[in-house]
Amino acid sequence: MPRVLLLITGGTILMRGKPVLEPDKAAARDLLAEVPALGRIARIDTRVLFLMDSGDFQPENWVAIARAVHEALRSNKYAGIVVVHGTDTMAYTASALALLLGPIDRPVILTGSQRPLAELRTDARENLINATLAATLPVPEVAIAFASRVLRGARSIKRDAWALEAFDSPNCPPLATMGVGVDVLGHVRKKGRTAATFDPRIESRVLAVRVFPGLDPGLLQGALRAGVRGLVLEAYGTGNLPHRGASLIPALEEARARKAPVVVVSQCPRGAVDIARYAGGAQASDAGAISGGDMTVECALAKLMIGLGRFGAGERLQRYLATDTVGEITSPGKPARASARKT
Repeated sequence: MPRVLLLITGGTILMRGKPVLEPDKAAARDLLAEVPALGRIARIDTRVLFLMDSGDFQPENWVAIARAVHEALRSNKYAGIVVVHGTDTMAYTASALALLLGPIDRPVILTGSQRPLAELRTDARENLINATLAATLPVPEVAIAFASRVLRGARSIKRDAWALEAFDSPNCPPLATMGVGVDVLGHVRKKGRTAATFDPRIESRVLAVRVFPGLDPGLLQGALRAGVRGLVLEAYGTGNLPHRGASLIPALEEARARKAPVVVVSQCPRGAVDIARYAGGAQASDAGAISGGDMTVECALAKLMIGLGRFGAGERLQRYLATDTVGEITSPGKPARASARKT
């Protein structure tokens, strides 16, 4: 029987209380007793890293989880790892873990729930069972298992605050679906080699800004002068930005002068940035802005933080931001394949 590590970090799944939910230590302790079916899938080891509402997570928590996962992968004790996590920032953590770890040789599966495990009507049991099963599948990626689907972590977004199908990956088909049978799809990444050493460097002084009519360019310039080291701009459509009147171009030129990289992603969940398609995007590119392709804003933020931490500003960072490393960007002309194989 395979062996799986459950790393517990908290979230709604391990909360109790009315009307306000709070993390509950007893719920974490009783997890295996509440879901004994996990023991029919794998031999389970558990480790509590912290017990937090994921709304309080910071980049240092990403690093702590990634370090623990890296140690577990390098130990060769486990077929895979499950990270029990809150839903509010799960997509950020999944993107950060994928990028901090790089190519890996076994599954690392994040899961949680919209309703606490202690409640009678809950999605927690199914998600835990599916995540543990996914951790034994040939899916050597960081992924999110939720509502009977396994999604690439670096492509995932939280799409719904109330539905049990809380997550989606709009520009990438699921890695696996779990219905009557289990289908692993053909675009799962090939097995990589887990890095011998873990690189924890990260620069969190970045800012994400959603572009909107009326955005004052002076606010971006003020942020740069206050010490922001990089920007993620959620632009219109294919990467269009204001370039007349309240033009953002002078702010981008100031960012370049201050060696603060600017990554442009789209506000649209589907599609990708084609930064030269319209005049505003083309001028932004001329001012040094970098296309984020079809990266999610969650992934773009994590990648900018990690890239700045590892490479600083400059050409190496620009190459890193533009290069697909863990499936976070669709390569031109190579759409994700969706053929499936039964497991």
